Amino acid sequence: MGSEYDSVPLGEVAAVRSGFAFKSSDWTSSGVPVVKIANVKDGTLVMDGCSFVAQNIAEEAREFALKAGDILIAMTGYIGDVARVRDRDLPAVLNQRVGRFSILDHKRLDQHFLFYLLRDTEVRKKIEGLGYGSAQPNVSPSLIHRVEVPLPPLPEQQAIACILGALDDKIELNRRMNQTLEAMARAIFKSWFVDFDPVRAKDAVRREHPGWTNEQVSRAACPNLKPEIAALFPDSFEDSELGEIPKGWVIGVLDGLSATVLGGDWGVDDPSLEHTERTRCIRGADIPDLQAGGMGRMPVRYLKPSSLEKRRLSHGDLVIEISGGSPTQSTGRPVLVSDRLLQRVNAPLVCSNFCRLLRPKKAVYSKFVYLWLRSMYSADEFLQFENGTTGIKNFAFTLFSSNYKLCIPSDDVLAAFEDQVSPAFTRQQSAATEADTLAALRDTLLPKLISGVLRVPDAERIVGRTL
Repeated sequence: MGSEYDSVPLGEVAAVRSGFAFKSSDWTSSGVPVVKIANVKDGTLVMDGCSFVAQNIAEEAREFALKAGDILIAMTGYIGDVARVRDRDLPAVLNQRVGRFSILDHKRLDQHFLFYLLRDTEVRKKIEGLGYGSAQPNVSPSLIHRVEVPLPPLPEQQAIACILGALDDKIELNRRMNQTLEAMARAIFKSWFVDFDPVRAKDAVRREHPGWTNEQVSRAACPNLKPEIAALFPDSFEDSELGEIPKGWVIGVLDGLSATVLGGDWGVDDPSLEHTERTRCIRGADIPDLQAGGMGRMPVRYLKPSSLEKRRLSHGDLVIEISGGSPTQSTGRPVLVSDRLLQRVNAPLVCSNFCRLLRPKKAVYSKFVYLWLRSMYSADEFLQFENGTTGIKNFAFTLFSSNYKLCIPSDDVLAAFEDQVSPAFTRQQSAATEADTLAALRDTLLPKLISGVLRVPDAERIVGRTL
């Protein structure tokens, strides 16, 4: 697409500099986060599973400390991927092969406009086209500086950035709302199945009023629960190998809840092969974005029908990562597959061979298992099942799924839990769908605005009708 605006070499108005060259011995399990190429994804930083260095090492690299508003670019692998640093990403320092832009001429180039300029499809193609290297593509700052980019007048740049920023702000609001919704579901999970709050409350009331009926105990002990839900919880505890658990609940393992645990399959990426079907593939790297309501990259793969039949994901399935990307990235990140996700992907969905597919035996197990795995991951409980000596962590999943004990409530309680948390998951998916729509609008407007084909007043009217 041609541009209505004059073009200039990017290096005339901005400069990019690679991050600090940390040594392999610098990495630690905690400390100051380090932004690597894997963290730069689709306009934002995904810091889940990031690497760390000690405070004194970060001090040595202080000139590479990031600040809010910094614009970053991947210069190896997915070259041209950009991200804008937000307050939530800080503190953090920048690793080598990730570039940071600085504005050379603020009278000619707006910082916010630069972010969208770099996300323009034509500009991205130019940067990708400069990649060199056989194993994985690389690009240097000097090559990026040569890329010709359209440069509207500064007031026009600022107006374009304002329009596109309004869409991104709404997308970000949906992302934060999704985090809040899942936090609410996880809080209910913890209260019911970790702290046993309803059972403890009923036990205390029963001891104080031994002659009361179950209904009276339930109403007094659990005023915030519907009476029919409170009545499902026992009012006493019993001893078990895990200590005290609610009476009538049982000790089990994940294999008792999951009907099948299948290895994924990358398939192939050649659409010309006969007898294969186009699919999308969830990888471990996609899971944090999917958890936040995004879509990840989920590359296209082609599988034979017989392989797809065994591995095709369905509503209620869970995917869990079993191989981490670095010594500092823990394994065990799960994602829950929903009808809405399958609709958004609009293709058969599988998971990679670095993940495992968990298919719950009963529908009521699905969200219970997902939130249990989420709580396990957040508490670093999976670390005891990790191994690997080559810099890549592996999750001894079979050992975990067949040996790690958990307390399993009755199906009636699980059904009530499903009813309790399902509205939050439904709202999550609605917000994610809306974010998809807004992102599609942004990506449609972006090249037209940057090229000058669409003018700001027209774009303002379009966005105003959407928001």
